[in-house]
Amino acid sequence: MDTTAKLAGRVALVTGASSGIGRATARTLAENGAAVVACARREDRLASLVRTIETSGGRAVARRTDVTRRRQVEAAVRTAVEAFGHLDILVNNAGVMPLSPLEAVRIEEWERMVDVNIKGVLYGIGAALPVMLEQGAGHVVNVGSVAGRRPFPGGTVYAATKFAVRAISAGMQLELSAARGIRVTDIQPGVVDTELTDHIEAPGVREAFRSRWEGRRSLTPEDVAAAVLYAVTAPAHVNVNEILVRPTDQPT
Repeated sequence: MDTTAKLAGRVALVTGASSGIGRATARTLAENGAAVVACARREDRLASLVRTIETSGGRAVARRTDVTRRRQVEAAVRTAVEAFGHLDILVNNAGVMPLSPLEAVRIEEWERMVDVNIKGVLYGIGAALPVMLEQGAGHVVNVGSVAGRRPFPGGTVYAATKFAVRAISAGMQLELSAARGIRVTDIQPGVVDTELTDHIEAPGVREAFRSRWEGRRSLTPEDVAAAVLYAVTAPAHVNVNEILVRPTDQPT
């Protein structure tokens, strides 16, 4: 291990690590010296990620984790401590975005967004916080969205979940940063080229969303991973609370 790397000696757990922002973040943190616990439901993709990290000289373990299952999230945190001795960084990244107009009344999709985007974040915090409090330090990174600043047609419930992530992040900072040494960052990406739009099943909505972006440049997962790296490599006395990062071509 390169002891001069920015994150040498630190341990990070990343949810939703099988693709997109999560995979890019896991690789970026590992490339900068962190030992990584990669969590997601798709074990084959996690295994591929771990091989990629190890081939590049990094350290990583995979843990199959459904963030809607509290016990599985708790087990993932235990894996981090058992494998690497501690946990310094939690990246709550797992999320879903099945957009639809409210009048479609797709209640099961609403519930899924609440379960993954809000409860999944809370389960991560609930599992990691005791470890970090005992250590006297830690950094929780919640991947929110520009939608956490303003709703948009078809994204009302999705935006509501990201507003919740923003509120949770701000409240954590007030309660735990100065008093207990826990740093908190809410990363708020705009449009990113990931699998997230694959979750959209409402008739015509996915096609309409993608057509609006035809010919425009989206963010890449690596762009968002770079924002995460910026936050977690800031000096200990610096708490980067929010990072809003949008494509240059995004008008709203």
